[in-house]
Amino acid sequence: MKTKNSSFLIPLIALMWICFMPLLSKAQFQKIDNLRPYDKTGINVFEDPKDSTTLFDGLKLKFGAGFTQQFQSLKHKNPTALNNNIGAVGTPGNRLRSITPGFMTAQANLFMDVQLSDGIRLNITTYLSSRHHNEVWVKGGYIQFDKLPFKGQIWEELMKIATIKVGHYELDYGDVHFRRSDGGHTIYNPFMENNIMDGFATEIGGQVMLRKNGFFGLAGMSSGMIKGNIDSLTAAANPDKDYTKSPSILLKGGFDKQLTSDIRFRVSGSYYGNQGGGANTLFGGDRTGSNYQYVMEPNTISESTAMAFSGRFNPGFTKKVNTFMFNAFLKVKGAELFGTYELASGRTAKETDTRDAKQFAIDGVYRFGNQENLFVGLKYNTVSARLANNATGTGAGPVVYTSDVKIDRIAAAAGWFLTKNIMMKGEYVQQKYKDFPTADIRSGGKFNGFVLEAVVGF
Repeated sequence: MKTKNSSFLIPLIALMWICFMPLLSKAQFQKIDNLRPYDKTGINVFEDPKDSTTLFDGLKLKFGAGFTQQFQSLKHKNPTALNNNIGAVGTPGNRLRSITPGFMTAQANLFMDVQLSDGIRLNITTYLSSRHHNEVWVKGGYIQFDKLPFKGQIWEELMKIATIKVGHYELDYGDVHFRRSDGGHTIYNPFMENNIMDGFATEIGGQVMLRKNGFFGLAGMSSGMIKGNIDSLTAAANPDKDYTKSPSILLKGGFDKQLTSDIRFRVSGSYYGNQGGGANTLFGGDRTGSNYQYVMEPNTISESTAMAFSGRFNPGFTKKVNTFMFNAFLKVKGAELFGTYELASGRTAKETDTRDAKQFAIDGVYRFGNQENLFVGLKYNTVSARLANNATGTGAGPVVYTSDVKIDRIAAAAGWFLTKNIMMKGEYVQQKYKDFPTADIRSGGKFNGFVLEAVVGF
């Protein structure tokens, strides 16, 4: 019976594909206004452009995707485990996971964009395959208004400079998230991985952005949580006895202009604050995972999703967080310089005092060749932060850390765009961990080696 059903389904699926292929093809090439391209032409585009040029003549649908296949050859070690962590000595439990060169599981994203009306579009992004979630997972969806369906001169003049976004979307905190890798969509990032302290979250809310003559400003408010939540906060999870759910406030401003045909300059400052959230995830909101697999992870964990964020650092500001990010971008012909300075403070629900975390990153990229289809880049990234106070489990109270830990990364990359949709890139990376407690598996640790990526984006 199973064989008969299978033989019947194959021609049925083929027939459906033949019938619907013209519709899918037509949908794929529809033009959606005010949309950052998912291919090479979207590089160094920050906020979605305001470029409504198409006369609206009905609903339009466009599908896009991002695919990434990686090969990794990294080595890691710490002082408590020698010779690739065979025959560990020192602190029990600090033996690192054994890793060898090999291919990672491919990651994939699916984008659906819909032109709903003149100047109004909808986006839904789905993670089809990622390190952190093996199942299909919706990143979020939102509606963006670059025009309003109201008659009147005042609305037309306002929407010439305004963009409104509402829904469950990627927060516009800082400029780094416009250059980061996001699951299978890695074409914007000239390097393999995101910053060590990865400020990224999707939350439910709304924002308004104004821009004119190169200047821009943004104000937004969100739920402060990665997903919808109507549950009350419990005393067990909130020993600080603060059971309120505070919204997150987002502010951003800056200047971005093509000064000459060869020179572009952008500078921005951002603030994100939540004074009492239930489970804030600004520095742990990525649901896809790191592009350095299994590095500095313990040998005792077997589930890969539990090691999804290898090489990153989350300061753990889950209850309260206030953070500022300053970015500068300069492009002179094919040479680019991008810098980040971030200053954050916050705490968990178990802590009474806030802690600080600082991050600095700078990268230089040179693009050359036919239409800048080749590039080389160098990046330095460092983080210093106070670890969260941890319970000892002995009844003696929490361990209070009084000094900062530090993580440094140097990465050198090179890449080649075969077409605007296909890219190959490679990176050599070295990352070191300093001043971690001796009982911490990262104490004195480091990893180094190279990673290769084949990327498709459209």
